[in-house]
Amino acid sequence: MYPKISFQEKIFVAGSKGMVGSAICRALQKKGYGQESKGGSILTPDREELDLTNSNSVRDWFDKNKPTITILAAAKVGGIHANQTYPTDFLLNNLKIQNNVIESSWLSGVRRLLFLGSSCIYPKFANQPIKEEYLLNSSLEATNEWYAIAKIAGIKLCQALRKQYQFDAISLMPTNLYGPGDNYHPTESHVMAALISKFCLAKKQSKQYVNCWGTGTPLREFLHVDDLASAVLFCLEKWDPNDIDSPKDLNGEGLTYLNVGTGKDISIKDLADKISQIVGFQGEIIWDNSKPDGTPKKQLDIERISKLGWLPKISLDKGIKETVSLYMNK
Repeated sequence: MYPKISFQEKIFVAGSKGMVGSAICRALQKKGYGQESKGGSILTPDREELDLTNSNSVRDWFDKNKPTITILAAAKVGGIHANQTYPTDFLLNNLKIQNNVIESSWLSGVRRLLFLGSSCIYPKFANQPIKEEYLLNSSLEATNEWYAIAKIAGIKLCQALRKQYQFDAISLMPTNLYGPGDNYHPTESHVMAALISKFCLAKKQSKQYVNCWGTGTPLREFLHVDDLASAVLFCLEKWDPNDIDSPKDLNGEGLTYLNVGTGKDISIKDLADKISQIVGFQGEIIWDNSKPDGTPKKQLDIERISKLGWLPKISLDKGIKETVSLYMNK
């Protein structure tokens, strides 16, 4: 029988103020979780209340608040430039956050934990579409290996705790995300946010051209953050890796982490053209071939989570139009 999370749960959303965490909170509230009248709560401490990189603070917070469910959406994230410029920060900060939250969840008796990884955990030249068992088959993409190594460590810690102590930890590997609450920093944003901000600014300033990184040839998959939030809630409610019908790898072993995406990709050039058209930019797009492209293709195989019954609902065109509108009206 699938484990159900009840409306009485005390749900800790680590990283609740970020794009992913806030989307998860919206999904939980929409479905009725966190209502005091039903005996539940959603715990959303900010950085001033809880420093996730400080192990003593995290342990004390768990002892005091006693959550029953943990959703670990907190992470230091950024695009190619940020990963190349601050490798220590991306590796060390993410390891600290993950280790502290996962270990404290286990030690304090949390009933279920869901850890959010990233599709960048997979090898640079993995077979396409990427299946879960391709993890650690080959070398990583050098432009974000520090972040990827931290995320792999989080997956493995969850697996180890399940294997040794039967701690109910599961993990999801989302593809590239976008949507409300995204980071539009000029040097630290991901590709979707970077392109939206570039084209919106160019239109506003009536620029004649927009410079974009790389060749535009890499293929990427994009998932609206609200679709990821629905997958998180779906898996918390429905997915038990111990169930006989739960997804297995190619060796017949039960999987404890699943891909989450759309199963469809698009070239960065086509994405830029699409965003340019939606924004209404009339100028030229110039590609800077001196900048790195990153992984040539990264499309997730979502067969396993699809067989459980989850599928994305927000199309790329609809998602981009809504995101552009939010950005232009903020």
